[in-house]
Amino acid sequence: MSKEEHFVVIGAGHAGGVAVQSLRNFGHEGRITLIGEEATLPYERPPLSKDLLHSPNDSEFQLIRDAVYYNDLNIDILLKKTAVSIDADAQLVVLNNGESIHYDKLLLTTGGRPQTLDLPGSELKNIFTLRTIEDSRAVESKLHKGARILIVGGGFIGLEVAASARMRGAEVVILEANSRLMGRTLPAEVSDVFLKLHTDNHISVRLNQSVKEFLGKNEVQEVTTNSGEKFEADAVIVGIGILPETDLAESAKIKIDNGIVVDEFARTSNPFIFAAGDNTNHFNPMLERHIRLEAWLNAQEQALAAARTMCNELKAYNKLPWMWTDQFDVNLQIAGFTEKWDNLVIRGDITGRDCTAFQVEGGIIKSALSINRPRDMRVARRMISAQLPFSEPDLKDDNISLRDLLKRAKSRKD
Repeated sequence: MSKEEHFVVIGAGHAGGVAVQSLRNFGHEGRITLIGEEATLPYERPPLSKDLLHSPNDSEFQLIRDAVYYNDLNIDILLKKTAVSIDADAQLVVLNNGESIHYDKLLLTTGGRPQTLDLPGSELKNIFTLRTIEDSRAVESKLHKGARILIVGGGFIGLEVAASARMRGAEVVILEANSRLMGRTLPAEVSDVFLKLHTDNHISVRLNQSVKEFLGKNEVQEVTTNSGEKFEADAVIVGIGILPETDLAESAKIKIDNGIVVDEFARTSNPFIFAAGDNTNHFNPMLERHIRLEAWLNAQEQALAAARTMCNELKAYNKLPWMWTDQFDVNLQIAGFTEKWDNLVIRGDITGRDCTAFQVEGGIIKSALSINRPRDMRVARRMISAQLPFSEPDLKDDNISLRDLLKRAKSRKD
């Protein structure tokens, strides 16, 4: 690397914040510029739908690093700036104010944008999505005792917001277009657990229901569903997933396929442009295929891999997918990447919300989930990565620790 090389990172979210500090840690001595649309330095996003909605203040709002840290590392941070295009031939980033910034290497950590509903009345006020600290503050301002909150989407974000709203005393209705909560991620047995969790906390859950129309004068006042039901609402939060931000990559003529296509080293189809985070469709050597993940761990670890690569140190991003959600007093963790759960092996009490479960194929654990058992999950992740055979009766037996099962499997291999 040359001290004259200028590394530019577009996207000042979690991945961008991790990337710029990692570039320094891995030895880049040249200029580093971080460009972000928001007015805030990079911060942790998981609290936006949880802790920051439980409390009316920012006590849990965490910057990844403060301004002094970035200044000490001589990192230039351009906030409230939007990159509108990339001239890949000239290696220029064009900003919305007309300014152009030259780069020697460019990292795209632009994340994703929330999907919205293009329906009659969707322009009304008090219809929110949740992606930024400003979104979280706006939603939090609507959560008070007796407020009528309607959540569109029964995935992670929707259910976390629903739980937070209920904990603040709001009346909550969830509309989920599919037949199960978190149906794309969880087996039916676990979806049922979370359905009961929310109904036990006096949340009205409507499955197989989607929004037909938003009604109101200036603000939303009522929501009509496809079945003809009507719900009064003081605020609506739409949580139906995100779309990868690929506009900049497209302007640079980089390969796109359900996100920016990158290899295990975070390299795009352009040798001077890299990408990391929610916006990528990356090759996972462990799974031997490309995947797109929307998770904290992915933003963290893939940003590290990208920074290494930009500093000419190749180390594959080969992490087992892992994510979590907290709803009321229940912690759910999921590891692996299973598109269907058709052989669920359960240890513990699933109805009592105290269990660990495994998706097993030919004796090999492909995925695992835990409900209120974070210690089990730490071991389960190692069990999946080991790709060793385990006995299903042993996995079910709660009297045998997972640590012992892993030791036995390793000893048999040796």
